[in-house]
Amino acid sequence: MNKSFKFKNLLLIACTAFVFTACSSKEEQEYNKPALYWYNKMLKQIASSDLDAADDTYTSLESEHRNTPFVPTAMLILVNAHIDEEEYALANFYLDEYIKRFGLSKDIDYARYLKIKANFLGFKYQFRDQQLIEDTLVQIEDFKVKYKNSPYMPLVDTINSRLYMAKASMDKEIAELYIRRDKELGSAFYDQKVKNTWVEPTEIEPVKVPWYRSIFE
Repeated sequence: MNKSFKFKNLLLIACTAFVFTACSSKEEQEYNKPALYWYNKMLKQIASSDLDAADDTYTSLESEHRNTPFVPTAMLILVNAHIDEEEYALANFYLDEYIKRFGLSKDIDYARYLKIKANFLGFKYQFRDQQLIEDTLVQIEDFKVKYKNSPYMPLVDTINSRLYMAKASMDKEIAELYIRRDKELGSAFYDQKVKNTWVEPTEIEPVKVPWYRSIFE
């Protein structure tokens, strides 16, 4: 009985030692790696839809090889991955960092286009995201001035038109609300805003809001 007890204790100690050794060995393998190692690992994690792990791997890449050309490329890849997963806040986090660090990059127009795209796709609440629309329209105007020959200009123009239609739709809804409350001056003010925003108000299609969200609008 005593020998059996001792054997089990020795076995437990041996197993515990093995686990700690294995973990230690794994940790030793996961730092001080070449930039290409981190980059390829991140791509594999994105391919398997493990974006949390990909974010962590990018952190290792950026920490150990801050000046490698893999960093800006990795950032843009992560941006697109997070946009695909509708994680626009994370996409914007990487884009803000990219624009701050690589403002003179040949791909800066692409990064700024992605910023506009992420904002546009993140516009979900018809009457809560007015400021997001205004901010994105400002970014679009800046893009048009700075990157006139960008291949992404047609896409930016499309987003611009849709945002102006959304803005006009909001102003139209507000004008109708003032009419229902017998406030003609307020209604006239917002009717004029609609005309200033969109040439033909009859072309404006109301934003379709799901029933479960519409009760909060």
